[in-house]
Amino acid sequence: MSEITELAEKLKTEGERMVAFFSELSADQWNAEVYTEGTTWSVRNVLAHYVTSERGLVRLFERIRTTGEGAADDFSIDRYNASQQEKTKDFTPAELLEQYKQVRAESVQWVSGLNDEDLEIQGRHPFLGETVIREMVKMLYLHNQLHYRDVKRALR
Repeated sequence: MSEITELAEKLKTEGERMVAFFSELSADQWNAEVYTEGTTWSVRNVLAHYVTSERGLVRLFERIRTTGEGAADDFSIDRYNASQQEKTKDFTPAELLEQYKQVRAESVQWVSGLNDEDLEIQGRHPFLGETVIREMVKMLYLHNQLHYRDVKRALR
């Protein structure tokens, strides 16, 4: 299996696992608080974050791939996340889940269209700093796994 196929498959599998998990949640569970430092985030906010961060990151990855231009030096993850939470505040969990399915399918398709040389292109990731596209793609599923762990903890 090629590295690109492996990366795409990991994204697909991890995405399916997230969809299965979120699909089983009750109304009360969607409102459970996951993060309470600064702005409080519920389980619903975490799913909204999955959608908006992945959508934005894959756009960034494509810009890096085609132009070499990465995230700005003064980019603020906290400011970006707050603005995206505001934009998604009226979406229901079901709507967010559908958006997540679409965004993840687009991510898998984008990764599947890469070639080996693309994986070596460097750019500035907003969290990782200067790195190659390969590591940025890996961070897509690792990022969600970190939040998933926190959601599971909040639901205990």
